[in-house]
Amino acid sequence: MEEKACQHLKKYPRLNPEGIEGNLSTADLIDQTFLAYNAGRLREGCQLFTRKMLSNNGLIGMSLTGALTPAGLGRSCIIPLIEGGYVDWIISTGANLYHDLHFGLDLHLHTGTPFVNDIELREVGVIRIYDVLFDYDVLLDTDAFVRQTIQAPEFQKMMGTDEFHHNLGKYVYEREKKLGLKTQSILSAAYQAGVPIFTSSPGDSSIGMNTAAMSLRNSQFAFDVNHDVNQTAAFVHWAKINHLTSSVVLVGGGSPKNFMLQTEPQIQEVMGIPESGHDYFLQMTDARPDTGGLSGATPSEAVSWGKVNPDNLPDCVVAYLDATVALPLLTAYCMARAPKRPSKRLYEKRDEAFEAIRQAYFKHGTVEKIERHH
Repeated sequence: MEEKACQHLKKYPRLNPEGIEGNLSTADLIDQTFLAYNAGRLREGCQLFTRKMLSNNGLIGMSLTGALTPAGLGRSCIIPLIEGGYVDWIISTGANLYHDLHFGLDLHLHTGTPFVNDIELREVGVIRIYDVLFDYDVLLDTDAFVRQTIQAPEFQKMMGTDEFHHNLGKYVYEREKKLGLKTQSILSAAYQAGVPIFTSSPGDSSIGMNTAAMSLRNSQFAFDVNHDVNQTAAFVHWAKINHLTSSVVLVGGGSPKNFMLQTEPQIQEVMGIPESGHDYFLQMTDARPDTGGLSGATPSEAVSWGKVNPDNLPDCVVAYLDATVALPLLTAYCMARAPKRPSKRLYEKRDEAFEAIRQAYFKHGTVEKIERHH
């Protein structure tokens, strides 16, 4: 029995880390001391991201859920990932993109404390997002910018959220230049790099609230949600027909997670196009899998839907960690271990990708006639 155990254990490295020294880099800290439990899963996720997801110019989609940008993670983590070519397309909550605008407009947010009197904050005009504090005027100034911007001629039509965010990002970029700022906003960085950004629930944020209000003033703008479903699937399909892997990095869960993963069922189940699922899966979440909630749904569960390639299930990682801890560590590890890549400028390939999936749907898809009996 002892010999069998030894033979079995030979395929696993010995767990016996050295003591941490003062000059240890973040990447070395992760490789050398994140050896078990969720630290071990984060190490595996960092290595998966840098060694397999990014290799051979693979396509990387990132979903963003939770109040990440108010905490400064847009500037500290997501912009460096965009500028380094480590992220090719994004699905975000509208709230993350709305609060991202504060930075591009040089409006001030403050590190505070959750242990305050919220009635008093309301009386003095201070907004709180847990321990992030800012003046109520930050919301009013951001709202005014959105309303003014969407009156421009290029917004006076129905469009997908990728086109909307690209156009909005152009105006944020111009505002940053006017203010003499380097890139502060995810929307600005994505506009410059040609990285498409989608929002799965465009009405569920202050951006959507402002666009809805403007519709009462006869604005011709409207979100084309059907376009978003097809365009996101088109990007995944484009990767596969160009012999690239498709990977998902899920920061949190919620609607953006599902919207990113449903691209494969859209291709396979709905359009009838032969496909095998996303190749690599990394999620950082604090949600449990046993409550039936979407955010805790595991990669193996995603396999049953066709969302993840079953052959690559061992290369799927879930780290049950607060994203505000995990994302900076992943970013630092990536910057240290993976060379920067030229941007794919996927936004500029959107029409090409859309036409390719449209033709594939007409080739493989079927439309059934449903008899309705009264």
